[in-house]
Amino acid sequence: MLILGIETSCDETAAAVVENGKKILSNVVASQVNLHRKYWGIVPEIASRKHLELIVPIIKESLGEAQMKLKDLDAVAATYGPGLLGSLLVGLTAAKGLAYALELPFIGINHLEAHFYANFLSYPEIIPPLVGLIISGGHTELIYLSKEREYEILGTTRDDAVGEAFDKVARILDIGYPGGPEIEKVAKKGNPQSIDLPLTHFKNNSLDFSFSGIKTAVLYYVKDLERKKAPVSTADIAASFQLKIAQMLSKNLFKAAWQKKVKQIILGGGVSANLFLRSFLEKEKPGQMEIFFPPLELCTDNAAMVAACAYAKVKQGKSSPLSLDAQPNLGF
Repeated sequence: MLILGIETSCDETAAAVVENGKKILSNVVASQVNLHRKYWGIVPEIASRKHLELIVPIIKESLGEAQMKLKDLDAVAATYGPGLLGSLLVGLTAAKGLAYALELPFIGINHLEAHFYANFLSYPEIIPPLVGLIISGGHTELIYLSKEREYEILGTTRDDAVGEAFDKVARILDIGYPGGPEIEKVAKKGNPQSIDLPLTHFKNNSLDFSFSGIKTAVLYYVKDLERKKAPVSTADIAASFQLKIAQMLSKNLFKAAWQKKVKQIILGGGVSANLFLRSFLEKEKPGQMEIFFPPLELCTDNAAMVAACAYAKVKQGKSSPLSLDAQPNLGF
């Protein structure tokens, strides 16, 4: 079965053709990072206008790369939430239009669920039940996936998403956007033990996260140095911040895995591309625990994961009505 997946939930315009939910025949992604960099964040109107400009060429490029024509497709899928409303509508409308014109099944996909399928595309040995962690610019979600592939939210952020915290700290340090890759690069030259930043703890065994406090601590630390006219070691701050983030994530992640008695953990989302975080989690994981990270090209938003997720839905006999609307605040 050949499924065309379309992803436009934020600032990447993406289309992919995946065969039988496993074989990626094409995976084309057009990033808007350079457009939004000068604003230190994504401007929704600019993002949706760029999606409108790119969506048809990207779909054509994806089909060409897969050496397929529209008539070869068996289904069309697109992300319908969560994300930016204007961005979601572009991809969703394109997918529904194609499905209607070609008389093919249409499958609406939850963007958060799709991030898990970046792992299922790559590692056939992953078998639920398991615990998953989605970490990106907009999301920090700790999830239990049962044998029946039903989802239970174990923890989420109470304020900033982890990727958002990276972006804000990078702006405080004036090292560039997006913050995650910039902090990782600068941190390589710093001492992660040099600055004592706070770890947030919640009562009642909560598995929630909070990144606002550490972001504010970095801000006050930098302002205090500037007030004293003392030198600011950007590398040390970046390294210390990155370490604390890794400690926060690992603490709840492994606690959740222990509580649910699972032996496999999967990660997804743009922050899972951070090589320091990957190394830290590998070192900290309990002895018999397996931890899986998507290939780097499947960490950030892409359409291959959308198509793979859609295949699983089709196998379950599921499809979506053409009346399906975009849901910016969609959860699991």
